Amino acid sequence: MKSLLVRWLEHAAASHPDAPALILEDQVFSFSALLSAKPGRLPQRIAMLLEQAELPGCAELLISTSGSTGEPKQVMLSAANLEASVQASRSRIPLGPGDIWLNCLPLKHIGGIAITYRCAEAGAAVLLHPGFDAARVREDMEQHGVSHISLVPAMLARLLEGGPPPAQLKYALVGGGPLSASLARRAHQSGWPICPTYGMSEAASQVATLAMFPPDWRQGMVGLPLPGISVEIVDENGLPVKGEGRIRVRGPSIMMGYAHVAGEVGHGLLDGWFVSGDRGYLDERGNLVVLGRCDDMLVSGGVNVHPAEVEGLLLSCPGVTDVAVTAVNDEVWGDRITALVVSDGIQSIEGWCRDNLPSAQRPRLFVAVTALPRNAMGKLERKRLPAMARAIGSQSPC
Repeated sequence: MKSLLVRWLEHAAASHPDAPALILEDQVFSFSALLSAKPGRLPQRIAMLLEQAELPGCAELLISTSGSTGEPKQVMLSAANLEASVQASRSRIPLGPGDIWLNCLPLKHIGGIAITYRCAEAGAAVLLHPGFDAARVREDMEQHGVSHISLVPAMLARLLEGGPPPAQLKYALVGGGPLSASLARRAHQSGWPICPTYGMSEAASQVATLAMFPPDWRQGMVGLPLPGISVEIVDENGLPVKGEGRIRVRGPSIMMGYAHVAGEVGHGLLDGWFVSGDRGYLDERGNLVVLGRCDDMLVSGGVNVHPAEVEGLLLSCPGVTDVAVTAVNDEVWGDRITALVVSDGIQSIEGWCRDNLPSAQRPRLFVAVTALPRNAMGKLERKRLPAMARAIGSQSPC
């Protein structure tokens, strides 16, 4: 049986065979040419998908989780999962023939490969980059009239240095990590059509997305869940709660389960729900607001502190180009809030924090670093941060 991706490509080729399907290193493959191209002319991942046979348990796709907080897991996604995800995405972010989605995300992760499925189903083109190069992205956006792009916040920050986007850009999905309020506002004011989004491999990509940036946006807001997806907030016992808690999701795009040696389905699910490792809440309008990872929570002086929230505030400090918040053990504080900062000057940051941050959120140690550990998706590798803080040593106690 042919894979879902091949069936969609064949349908697009029958409707408009000469329309561009894939733009790769200045080569343009039409839908008909893409189906007949030899594997040697295509990226390995694309070639594998086009030739992919059905997997045990009727899975369409095996995809790895990001592994940013531990060992990556293999997620089994069915054709029905992927079809539901694509249709839900298109209902929130329109996509059709003539559109071009620039993909500079790794194809081995769901954020990158999902673009391929969306464009195949919609008859749109994928402009594929082997990695992220800000200058090349800007050039190709202008040259090809890119309509859609997916970015992580670090990529958006680099592109924003070049000013407003091309006029043809309609949607810029920004996810894969916390989007700071300062970066979001600067991008919006510069004309970037940013769409904060929250997704995961286990949901075949998007869970919630803002199609338009609202005037009352706040850090972590990612909009209403996509059609067909239910989102609940639960406590540590799995009981629904009002206010903050763990995010769980259910719907037709939720995975078959984690890959299992016996090919069984359902591993990692509880009564059809996937309980994520993320904390958040639903606001009064039903918008999902993501606060960060549950296991990232710090307790300093008896107060719960979300690292991602503090990082978003610190990025508003003049001169700070990147920052990560962690903690070192302290007999008095418990978790002594520590900021690893890429910046021009530690002392100015310390003073800014005293003037602008609540006491409970203010870092007590500052460490100057040249770069932070991030994976291919731009996510912080938080497990490495405490060791970095201890190894480098406190440079400025506060």
